[in-house]
Amino acid sequence: MTGVSIPPLDRQAQEEARRRWDNLTKPVGSLGRLEELGIRIAGITGRPSARIRRKVIFTVAADHGVVAEGVSAYPQEVTLQMVANFLRGGAGINVLARHVGAEVLVVDAGIAGSPDSADGLIHAKVRPGTGNMARGPAMDRAEAEQAIRNGIRIFDDAHRERAIDLVGLGDMGIGNTTASTALTAALTGAKVSEVTGRGTGLVDQQLRRKVQVIEKVLALHRPDPSDPLDCLAKVGGLEIACLAGIALAGAQARVPVVLDGFITSAAALVACRIAPGLSDHLIASHRSVEPGHRILLESMGLVPLFDLQMRLGEGTGAALAFSLVEASLKLLSEMATFSEALVSGPAGSDPLGSDPKGSDPR
Repeated sequence: MTGVSIPPLDRQAQEEARRRWDNLTKPVGSLGRLEELGIRIAGITGRPSARIRRKVIFTVAADHGVVAEGVSAYPQEVTLQMVANFLRGGAGINVLARHVGAEVLVVDAGIAGSPDSADGLIHAKVRPGTGNMARGPAMDRAEAEQAIRNGIRIFDDAHRERAIDLVGLGDMGIGNTTASTALTAALTGAKVSEVTGRGTGLVDQQLRRKVQVIEKVLALHRPDPSDPLDCLAKVGGLEIACLAGIALAGAQARVPVVLDGFITSAAALVACRIAPGLSDHLIASHRSVEPGHRILLESMGLVPLFDLQMRLGEGTGAALAFSLVEASLKLLSEMATFSEALVSGPAGSDPLGSDPKGSDPR
C-alpha cells in the first residue's frame, strides 16, 4: 500500500516545550510522565503549547466469521446489538466520552446486519463480516486495503468538517480478540499460547480451543510477517483494517492518536508496518489484561499511561487517557514560570529562570 507519508516529530517544538517545563514553578522533572506527554504532543502537533478543542473517539465495529469455531463467550449478534447501544449513548464508551467531553463516532466497517435505527452511524461496510479464517482467508487483499482506505477517508472527512485536535481509537466485534491474537503472532513471531487471552471471558476449556483454532489458522494461511497487508487479509478483521487507516490519517494530519487496548494496538502495529515512523505519533492509553497487548506495545516502543486491569475495548481506555493528555497540556500552558510568579528559581539559575538546573527551591 503506497501513498502514506508520516511527518517526523517537530524537534524544535519539543525542545521549546521541554524548556518551558523546566522553567515552571516546580522542581525539574517533578511531574514525571506528564511532562514527557506534553513534549510528545508538541512534537506530534508542531506546537510547543497545543490546545485541545475537539476530541473524537472512533468506535469501529465489524463481525468475524471465526466465531463459528467457538472462540467467543458471546454470540455474533452482540456486535450489532452493541452498535445500537453506542448509537443510543448507553455503553461504557458513551459514559466516559461524556465525562471527558469527547465525541463518539460509530463506524460500521463490516457488521453482519444493520441496526433498526442507524442515525449517526458512519457507513463503511466492505462486506458483512469476514470469512471464517479457520476455513479460508478472513478477506482478500483488495478488501483489506479498501477497509484501510475507508478509515483514512472517515478521519479526513471528520477533520475537514471541523478540525480534530485529539483522536482516540475504539473497537467492537465479537471474535476480534481471536483476529488480533492471530495478527500479533503473525507480525511479531510470538507463540500463540503466550499471546492468547480470555477475550470476552472464556473458561479454561474455551481458551484451549481458541489457542488451537489460532494455531490452525496460522498453519493454514502462513501469513507473511514482512507483508502487513497479507497478514491483515488472511487473519485480521475489517474493523482492525479501518482503525489502521484512521491511525494513518491522524498521524498524517499531525493529530495525536490515542490507542485503547489490544485490538486497537493490533491495528496500530499493522499501520506502523505500512508506514514506519507512525509509532512516534501514537499514545498508548492503558495496558490490557490480554497477554498479547504487552507484545504489541513493546513492538511499537510504546509505554502505556496506566494499568487498570481493563479489557472492555470500545475506546474506553482512550477516553480516560484524554484527561491525562489535557492535564499535561494545561499544566504546560497555564502554570506560571519562576519569573512570572516572582519565585526564586533553582540555585545557580539566572533571574529569568532560563537555567532551571539545581536543587529543589522548596
